[in-house]
Amino acid sequence: MDSRFSPCFLHSHGRPVRRGWRLSLLPFFLVLCVLLLPAQPSWAQSASGTGDAAARSAKSTVTKGKSTAKKPAEHTTSPAAHHRRRRYVASRAARRARTARIRQAFVVSTELRPMAQQLALLRTPEAYAGVTEYAHRHAGEAAAAAYLALGHAYLLDRRFAEAESSLAAARRSGEDLADYADFLDAEASHQGGDNPAAEKLLKGFADRYPDSIFVDQAPELEASVLLAMNDPAGARAALENAADTDAVDRAGYQLAEGQVDLALGNVTAANAVLKKLLLDHPLTSEAQTALLKLTQTGAASLLTVADLRTLGDAYYDAGRYSEAEEQYRALAQAPELSAMDRAGFAVAEAACQWKLKRLTPAQLQALPDTDDENGARRLELLMELARDRDDEPDQQQILSEMETRFPRSPWLAEALFSAGNMYLLKRDYPKAIEYYSYLAAHFSASKDAAAAHWRAGWLNYRLGNYAEAARLFDEQIKLYPSADETVSALYWRGRLYETQDHYPALAAANYRAIIRAYQHYFYAQMARERLAELSKTASEAGPEPDPQLDQFQPLPEPKLMDSFPVDSPHLAKAKLLANAGLNEFIAAEIKADPDSDSWSALAEAQIYSNYGETFRAIHALKRALPYASTASISSIPLIYWRILYPEPYWETIKTESARYNLNPYLVASLIRQESEFNPAAVSYANAYGLMQLLPVVGHQMARELGMTHFQTFQLLDPETNIKLGTRYLRQMLDKFNGVEEYALAAYNAGDNRVTDWEAAGPYSGMDEFVESIPFTQTREYVEAILRNEETYKAIDEFAAAHDRAGMEASK
Repeated sequence: MDSRFSPCFLHSHGRPVRRGWRLSLLPFFLVLCVLLLPAQPSWAQSASGTGDAAARSAKSTVTKGKSTAKKPAEHTTSPAAHHRRRRYVASRAARRARTARIRQAFVVSTELRPMAQQLALLRTPEAYAGVTEYAHRHAGEAAAAAYLALGHAYLLDRRFAEAESSLAAARRSGEDLADYADFLDAEASHQGGDNPAAEKLLKGFADRYPDSIFVDQAPELEASVLLAMNDPAGARAALENAADTDAVDRAGYQLAEGQVDLALGNVTAANAVLKKLLLDHPLTSEAQTALLKLTQTGAASLLTVADLRTLGDAYYDAGRYSEAEEQYRALAQAPELSAMDRAGFAVAEAACQWKLKRLTPAQLQALPDTDDENGARRLELLMELARDRDDEPDQQQILSEMETRFPRSPWLAEALFSAGNMYLLKRDYPKAIEYYSYLAAHFSASKDAAAAHWRAGWLNYRLGNYAEAARLFDEQIKLYPSADETVSALYWRGRLYETQDHYPALAAANYRAIIRAYQHYFYAQMARERLAELSKTASEAGPEPDPQLDQFQPLPEPKLMDSFPVDSPHLAKAKLLANAGLNEFIAAEIKADPDSDSWSALAEAQIYSNYGETFRAIHALKRALPYASTASISSIPLIYWRILYPEPYWETIKTESARYNLNPYLVASLIRQESEFNPAAVSYANAYGLMQLLPVVGHQMARELGMTHFQTFQLLDPETNIKLGTRYLRQMLDKFNGVEEYALAAYNAGDNRVTDWEAAGPYSGMDEFVESIPFTQTREYVEAILRNEETYKAIDEFAAAHDRAGMEASK
């Protein structure tokens, strides 16, 4: 599958690891309609966290090495949350009654789920008709859920009158979804121009629904409504009523505050609020509105050069290079700039153009060649262009000039790392070592220092310079204990203790540190195998293990619950919302329960899992349990593991695995890595379905199986995809003599590349081959699947032992 990505290395500037590998996460029969969906409205985004901060906080990644995830923050409650907690305790009987009522509605409305999901995604006449017919046939909360689904869909389609009618019907049908009906109806009324109706719905919203997920959003919407009604004083009062709540931290609240100040003639105050919004939440839509307002009032001049540079940098760091380019270009043309600032903005604009693949050497050459950081960045970009066109003499000349003119510049560090990566891909290991070593020695605080240091050590190992490799591995462990690459250093230092130093006890100490701290990592699997081998031989005397190995410990594991409170109306309501196809509100609704910290992620994941949306369930727990890869199986309730490592389509997987003599755990592990069991996953490279097959591969496998009239969309059918994917995996294994590591690398990167990498050996074992894969994405892909395979086995073994213990106890 050679076309799926380009050769790249982690942190290799301008050559990022394959991005956006999963374009679509939809039920397979709906995937072709994705492009018809409008952008998510602000009220839907807000319900589950808005803006750049929320997007950043949603990302948790465990990479090769110590987990980069932080320990989950201790729960803190806002004043509003304390208020909700008191009501939660004080009205237990009412909560139970309400929960029972919602549960009944959930049971009754189960058949609504597929129709509502189709409506939310497609909004076709047929989908509307199906849900409408359901609503007419039912009463109470089940009908309310159906009408809410209709109102939500009409709102997305900007059919405001029909949205208002449906949402009013939802409110009449039942009381437990009334906060959703009122808030969305107010949004529809406001957007449709009926602001008096919207104000009637929003007035007293927090008093009527104190535990609604919309409580923090209602003040800003009400303020917008009142402004549209030419009542800025009322809008001010609506905001002031929420001044001591979490609402004030929202970008929407701050925008409304600025707009109210403008309407009241408080221009100075408005400009201050809008400027703060712009700089604190630069990536939000509200920030764009704030910038427009500042421009309209002539207050954009209040933004200092530093402010505007901060804004441009925020766009750049978020990968929004076109916006950053525009910002830097405007800054470069601003009057009264110093020559240094003007050059800096011009070079920053050029950096955006390089990211957008529009930069030419002539454009860079035309920029001022200054003796400051701007000049250093200009040369770094020239070096990248030389690398792009494979002009090695020019690239080396530029690097030499940078070393002479800018020996301490961080842009030299960037250039050194990029050059090291270039020579690594060329297999000129001595040259790569030279650049990596220079970077690590002279820029120890650089973000790439740990990676450069490790690569220098590893390439020395590959060249047979074992003494130097051992020294660098020891240094890596000491200097960068929490770096991603250090688990590799621990393992390969252990291998050198075995093969070169002949100190098996020291090797065993390293292996045990890996197993202790990184239980489900690829190198923990390798370490267990090495320990098993060492146990067959008598231990030889040697030095005591390094005490610094004691620092490698698993991350703290918070207490997790495997059951839920029986009287949580929020959890019951979240399940009812799932039946209404309103997935974007599920997580926020569960978290609205003030006691949900220890069970919210599992509750969310189970809702998705129960509806067959395995990929959503996995995402929910991955976000909540970033430390799972370092935790023992016994330390986390089994129900969590079953969702993190699910077995949907298991009978099909077993049947097709048996047909092709494959381990079903290997197939499940590959699917988990490729698509996370989303049957409708379509990658940016046009790979389809569970096993991410390219159309050309799918058609070839279908021909071999005698499937006539095969069409690409059939790859979105789970059974068909597994049938064809297992056949292709078997072919990769056969091509590489049954070696899983080779076959998996070929499945990901293409068999021609693997043949080339195989020829670059010899390798002392498969562990050395895997570490030598020059594409970071492919290397981590192979490691992840082999790790997943072992984890699947460990979970099933633990579950079997648990069942046996339970049977013994019941005797």
